[in-house]
Amino acid sequence: MGKIFYIMGKSASGKDTIYAELLSRTELNLRPIILYTTRPIRAKETNGVEYHFVTADVLRQMQAEGKVIELRTYDTVQGPWHYFTADSDAVDMEHFNYLALGTLVSYEKIRDYYGADRVVPLYIEVEDGRRLERAMKREKKQAVPDYSEMCRRFLADQEDFSEENITHAGIERRFLNNDDRKICMDELAEYIREKL
Repeated sequence: MGKIFYIMGKSASGKDTIYAELLSRTELNLRPIILYTTRPIRAKETNGVEYHFVTADVLRQMQAEGKVIELRTYDTVQGPWHYFTADSDAVDMEHFNYLALGTLVSYEKIRDYYGADRVVPLYIEVEDGRRLERAMKREKKQAVPDYSEMCRRFLADQEDFSEENITHAGIERRFLNNDDRKICMDELAEYIREKL
């Protein structure tokens, strides 16, 4: 019976980097579950790698076909951005283990869809000042930096990842990703091995 290891954390907590590195650890033998989004693609992102970048029309079609497991919408300064997970033939929970990336709310919906015994939370925590520095550095690299959206995301995370919400989601273990990413990565890998 396969499991889904679900990475989550506030913006600029290093989730994408952690996701990529855990997938590269061949001894874990994890397959990616790639989410969908209607947000614009960022510099250095590749369609089908970080996300499946789709239009709102494609999202509506997938909803009509009953393929959307969970959906969240963010009202950004550029308009609504949708992020969602879709049921796909590419996910074979009987034979493989997977790695996914999302929010607390999406984690809960995926857990409820596949079952609590098959979805393992991996909550990444970073001190807020460090997160803000990382977010600013990342935004500066964009062709057209959007500092308003960066700030909106940062503030929204305070509410979305409140201690009350973390407790409600049943998150008991946290992985600190601050000064030494290797330590964090090794702790995550060991935890995953224990749960396999």
